[in-house]
Amino acid sequence: MKCTNKKAKIGSVKKILTTVILTVVMALTGCGQAQYALGYSVDSEVSSFRVVDLEEERGIAEPFAADLCVVNSNITSGDVDMTAASGAGLFDLNNHSTLYAKNVHERLYPASLTKVMTALVAIKHGSNDMMLTASANVRIQESGAQLSGIKEGDQMTLDQALHLLLLNSGNDAAVMIAEGIAGSVEAFANMMNEEALALGATNTHFVNPHGLPDDNHYTTVYDMYLIMNEAINYTSFNEIIHTGEYTTVYTDKNGASKEITITNTNRYIQGTATAPSGVTIMGGKTGTTNAAGHCLVLFSKDSSSNPYISIIMRAESGDLLYSQMTDLLEEINN
Repeated sequence: MKCTNKKAKIGSVKKILTTVILTVVMALTGCGQAQYALGYSVDSEVSSFRVVDLEEERGIAEPFAADLCVVNSNITSGDVDMTAASGAGLFDLNNHSTLYAKNVHERLYPASLTKVMTALVAIKHGSNDMMLTASANVRIQESGAQLSGIKEGDQMTLDQALHLLLLNSGNDAAVMIAEGIAGSVEAFANMMNEEALALGATNTHFVNPHGLPDDNHYTTVYDMYLIMNEAINYTSFNEIIHTGEYTTVYTDKNGASKEITITNTNRYIQGTATAPSGVTIMGGKTGTTNAAGHCLVLFSKDSSSNPYISIIMRAESGDLLYSQMTDLLEEINN
């Protein structure tokens, strides 16, 4: 390849940008000695810093977060006491603004908030009526693990399994879904991580579809916002998280019918917790382990149907989680 130098007067911003682009291209293709590093890195401590597209006609870079909420520091309010939680955030989706932020880029155990990503990947790569068959791996024996009672050989549709996953928070349902979609938990975790990077959730890494603790399984409040923000684009996801009670019939390994009734673990959907006046809870996902504490991500709307995502991670107790979340949601009205 022959490299040539061109001299030209730079009379506009567009020409300057074009020169920079050409220089970078030459560096990347072997021409010239200078090397330039692009600003985005998957190792960035702040997930919201990313530029992925270039609009040559306008001569400007299109930021990855142009239609997202971006935050790099704490944004607090005297009306919200979040001392009993490690991280929290409130995001106004229409105005692309962050109304509250505490430690939103700190890596934390997500517990069953993981299952938002599990559902997202399954919905994208499967179909509601695809049949799943449980393997022996659904027999999870870890102390405190939430189970739906699925046994080896049980068969149900992906739609049924997603209800058990998101409403009952069944870890056995998570394994059944992962193996049904990807063939193994490990392969499905790779799909989860690929999706996380595609969404810009660069401070996230998953090793399983259910959220049982692992040193290499973590996310942040901000990354959970990115994941939830994508998941709510899917009608089936929204319908499930808004469901209070669900009854279904599936079959065991012998073809016999098995009926199950489950209720949503979200207290706002149950009616045992009350949102502030003018705020409607559309749904969400709970998560609790000893390592992660008490976690909750919500999709809500105000009295004008404007959408919001709110997240609290590692609260000290369930009662504190919901009282703090109610205070956080009150910021929507302020």
